Amino acid sequence: MKNNSRVLAALLAGLAAGTAIGILFAPEKGSETRDKLNDSLKNLSDSIKDRAADEIGNLSDFKNKIVSNIKSKIQTGSNEYSSVADQAKESYNQTNNI
Repeated sequence: MKNNSRVLAALLAGLAAGTAIGILFAPEKGSETRDKLNDSLKNLSDSIKDRAADEIGNLSDFKNKIVSNIKSKIQTGSNEYSSVADQAKESYNQTNNI
């Protein structure tokens, strides 16, 4: 997760630096440069949203696996408890001739 944050921070820093240099050395009109900048920022925003959606999906899958694993462990523990309880009951009944 830390690597993803670093990549995103580097991407944003690179975008900011590139934008600043582009604006300073742009041979086009200011309005055209602003339009290109807006388009670039929209594309970046869409990319970030897509990445966030992917990560949310990954976290949801991870959560489902963890919940499933915990339920399985609880079921196994419950089955073992029932088995031990039945054995104890049977042993008690045999000891007391019930």
